[in-house]
Amino acid sequence: MLKYMSKSLFAVGLVSLLAACAVQPPKQVDYTAFKNSKPHSILVLPPVSEATDVNAGNGVLAQVTYPLAEAGYYVLPVSLVSETFKQNGLTTANDIHAVAPAKLRQIFGADAALYIDINKYGVSYQVFDSVATVSVTARLVDLRNNTELWTGTGYASSAENDNNNNNGLLVQLIAAAIKQVVNKVSDAAYPVAGVADQRLLEAGRFNGILYGPRSPKYGTD
Repeated sequence: MLKYMSKSLFAVGLVSLLAACAVQPPKQVDYTAFKNSKPHSILVLPPVSEATDVNAGNGVLAQVTYPLAEAGYYVLPVSLVSETFKQNGLTTANDIHAVAPAKLRQIFGADAALYIDINKYGVSYQVFDSVATVSVTARLVDLRNNTELWTGTGYASSAENDNNNNNGLLVQLIAAAIKQVVNKVSDAAYPVAGVADQRLLEAGRFNGILYGPRSPKYGTD
């Protein structure tokens, strides 16, 4: 009897352990503050980058306007914002992110600001291939009251569409060498950054940014 109970307790414990280790679905974002804020215009700040690639900041920043505009928001022109910061002596992303929201509101008149952090940006070189990877996170902050409205992540890799092939060793080595040369003389991560930005800021997806007032879908999410 004791042996039977021990086995039963072990089985229950094992099931509980497996249940605890099971992958939990992402938690639904609380959009209460976002819906109450109803931002119409967004100021995109230069991204703070952890990546060593010098192209990271410009590569990500240059492609964030489109998905935000498609989502239904007025986005302040990136070039105008950049020049305004320079005229005020702010040339680094870290310094710009440290500016008080009320001050940003006073200068630009935007309802909200998008703070972007670049976690990965660049190409990793391997024997038979080179892979471009971009990973970004962002948070949307109401400049009128400093309330965080939304946070999100975006990731993309050039390896997503790569297919395994059965080419000979020499052919693979030549192809890899050519690809690495091309990547070194160009910003191979740039188009990947566009995909990551789209995934980060596309409205209508699960836990994504809400549709803005310029979208016909405004108020439906």
